[in-house]
Amino acid sequence: MTTKASLPAIARLLIVAASLLLLAACSRWHAGLAAGTTAAAGDAAGSPAAGGPLTYWAELNGNAANIKATFREVPFFQEWQRRTGVRLSFIQPPANQAKESMNVLLASGELPDMMEFEWDSYPGGPDKAIADGYILRLNDLIDRYAPNLKQYLRDHPDVDRQVKTGSGNYYVFPFIRGDERLLTYQGPIIRKDWLDELGLPVPETIDEWHTALKAFKERKGAKAPLTFLGVPDPLFGLEGGAFIGAFGVGSGFYVDGGRVKFGPIEPGYRQFLDLFRRWYAEGLIDPNIATVDTRTMDANMISGRSGASIWNAGAGIGTWQPLVQERDPGARFAPAPYPVLNKGERPKFGQRSSAYVGTGGVAISARSPNAEKAARMLDYGYSPEGHLLFNFGVEGQSYVMKDGYPTYTDLILHNPDKLAPSQALAMYTRASYFGPFVQDVRYLEQYYVLPEQKEAARIWSDTDAALHQLPPLPMTEQESVQLSAIMQDVKSVVDEMSLKIIFGIEPLDSYDDYVAEIRSLGIERAIAIQETALERYNKQ
Repeated sequence: MTTKASLPAIARLLIVAASLLLLAACSRWHAGLAAGTTAAAGDAAGSPAAGGPLTYWAELNGNAANIKATFREVPFFQEWQRRTGVRLSFIQPPANQAKESMNVLLASGELPDMMEFEWDSYPGGPDKAIADGYILRLNDLIDRYAPNLKQYLRDHPDVDRQVKTGSGNYYVFPFIRGDERLLTYQGPIIRKDWLDELGLPVPETIDEWHTALKAFKERKGAKAPLTFLGVPDPLFGLEGGAFIGAFGVGSGFYVDGGRVKFGPIEPGYRQFLDLFRRWYAEGLIDPNIATVDTRTMDANMISGRSGASIWNAGAGIGTWQPLVQERDPGARFAPAPYPVLNKGERPKFGQRSSAYVGTGGVAISARSPNAEKAARMLDYGYSPEGHLLFNFGVEGQSYVMKDGYPTYTDLILHNPDKLAPSQALAMYTRASYFGPFVQDVRYLEQYYVLPEQKEAARIWSDTDAALHQLPPLPMTEQESVQLSAIMQDVKSVVDEMSLKIIFGIEPLDSYDDYVAEIRSLGIERAIAIQETALERYNKQ
C-alpha cells in the first residue's frame, strides 16, 4: 500500500506525465499541420476548392483505433465516401487529446471543411463559435441542402429544440438517439465469478462495495480493484452518478425539487470525497485514477488487475467477457446496480443520456469553400439508405434483411478475425459511437448478445435519473459566454480539490475552503443561468 508520505510525489509525477503527453501530442499535431492532412484511401493531392477531397477533422473511436490506426483504413468511412461520391481527407488528433488539438487547430486558422467535435463545449457556446467565424450557422444550408435532416427535425420537435441554440441557430449535423431504450448504456460492472468464488453478493450498498473491493485486493490479488476513466477529465468515469450519487448529489448540474443545483458544493460531495479518500488509502481504487484511458481500463479488466469498473454494456461487458473467457472460460462480468447507502433504497442518480447531447455532431467551417457539398454529404446519414449504412453497414456484408428487419451477420456477431462485436461494429458501422445520423434501437437489440448485457440495460435504468437530469439547454450567446467563463475556473478548482483530497495531499477539512473559492468564482450566477435556460426550455 502506498503511504501518505509518498502521495505528493505521486501527484507530481502524474502531473508531469500528463504535461509531457500533452506537449508530445501538440508537437505531433503541429507536425501534422506542416506536413498536410492524412488523405483517405485513393485520394489524390489537391485542395478541396480545386476538386480535391474535403477535409474532415475527428477523433477516431477507441474500438476502431484498437484495430486500425487511421480513418482511411476503416471500411465504414470508405463506404460512406463511395456512396456519396465525396472524397475525404481526414485530420486525426491524438487519442484523448481532442480538445487540446482543437484549440491548436482554431489558433492556426487552417480550418478543415468539417469538424466533428462537441461544439456545445466551445467557450461561449455554439453561437460564439459562429460569431468568432469558426463554424457556419446552418439554418439556410439545412433548408436548401439537407432535406432528410430537415424532415426529421420537423417530425420530432422535441429533438429540434435541443439541437438549436437559444438564438435559434443550428450549428451541427447532430447525433440523435432515436429511442428511449438507447438512453442508458453505462453503469457499474463487476467480476461475478470472483464474487461467487468469495461467497459475496453483487454489491448494492457502499458497505457491500467496500467488502467486495477489499476481498478482490486481498484474496484475488487485484492491484487496482476498482478502475474507471480519468481522462479527458479527472473522475470522468463517475460522471454518470456512480458512487457520488449514493450521497444524494450529482457530479455537476442537476435538478432537485424543481431547482438547479451544483453537486460539488453540496454536503453530499464532501461525503463522497471522504469515502474515496479512505478507499484510495486502502488501495481499493486504481492508483492511476487521474490518467486512466479506455485502453488502460480495458487492459486492467481483461488482465485481472481490476475486478470492477464503470463502463458500457457493449464496449465493457461485450468486449471484456469474450476476451477473458478465451483463457478463463468461467470468467463472467455482471452489471451491478448504482450504489446506494442503505439496502432497498432506489438510486437517485445514474447514467442517462438525452436524445441529443452534442457528442458526434459535425460542424461546417465558416471558411469552407465546399459548404454545399459538405451539407449534402452529411445529410446522407439521415436518409433511409444512409440510416441503414450508419447503423448496420453494407447489406449482404454486415447485415441482411429478414422480414424487413436489418439483421447483423456473423461478420459482426461472430467475427472470423475474432473481433468483439463492439470492435466489428466500429469497423463497419457508426451505430455504437455517434456521428451525423439517428441511432436505431434495432442495433442495440442485436448488439447486446450476452444475457449480462440485456440485464445491464434493465438494472442501470432502474434509477430516478430522469427526475434529476438537465436536458440540453439552448442558451443565448451572452448566457453561454458567462457560463463558460465561470465554469472554466470552477471546473479547475473542482478537479484540483477532488484529486488532492482523494490522494490525501490535503485534509478533508479543506473542502470548505474549496467551496468558498467556488462560490467566489460565481457558481451562484452559473446556477441562475441554468435555471433561466431551463425555464425557457420548458416553455417551448
